[in-house]
Amino acid sequence: MGKNILETINLTKQFGALSAVLDVSFSVQEGTVHSIVGPNGAGKTTFFNLLTGLLKPTRGRILFNGGEISGLPVHRISHLGLSRSFQITNVMRKLTVFENVRLAVQSRSQKNFHLFAAPEKMTEVNLKASEVLEKVRLIDVSDEPADNLSHGDLRKLEIGMALATDPSLILLDEPTAGMALDETRNTTALIREVAQKITILLIEHDMDMVFSISDKISVFHYGKLLVTDIPDKISGNEEVQRAYLGGKSGV
Repeated sequence: MGKNILETINLTKQFGALSAVLDVSFSVQEGTVHSIVGPNGAGKTTFFNLLTGLLKPTRGRILFNGGEISGLPVHRISHLGLSRSFQITNVMRKLTVFENVRLAVQSRSQKNFHLFAAPEKMTEVNLKASEVLEKVRLIDVSDEPADNLSHGDLRKLEIGMALATDPSLILLDEPTAGMALDETRNTTALIREVAQKITILLIEHDMDMVFSISDKISVFHYGKLLVTDIPDKISGNEEVQRAYLGGKSGV
């Protein structure tokens, strides 16, 4: 485990009188899988929206690879190497699986201003898209419209689209939400594979998955960061148990 790839300092987001995120000082180490847990309303997705530029902080700082990204627009943050999948998939469903990934590759390519060039002329782009589809195990359905995919495969496609932008950090927002057990296992295996080369920060409600995959876990509670620790210490933390055990979301 190396340096901190991501850090927030007293990060706060207020909506009127409501503090959705309050004075969160937080860090993610390079080369780890770091999970954020907490019930609905704990501020997790708002926190992700701040990190990726969808929301501007009320106050506080966000550092990515040592540089300030607080308040930068989404595309600037993405180009710096921070990519995200969403709780509700943002796949373009009328395009094929391959086209979705190819467009994500093009967003980082020198050819990204030639989106209407003949696809067969974009050899490097097409090759990279195929490599990504192999990695997320969707190469066999590359010519299918995304609309035809199962829920689990749609989430894999979205992870593929995030990978196609060559990120150094991927944020995954509930990557196994709504999945059957087999799909959850497959997605967990895929995340483990991706984590061998790319740092991962994820929000997840499936606690079995969180404890099996995470190097560190952060618990959010009413917009505040309650505690960050290794999984074994989180499961035995009395403060965490008082806050969450017995709630629908578990820890």
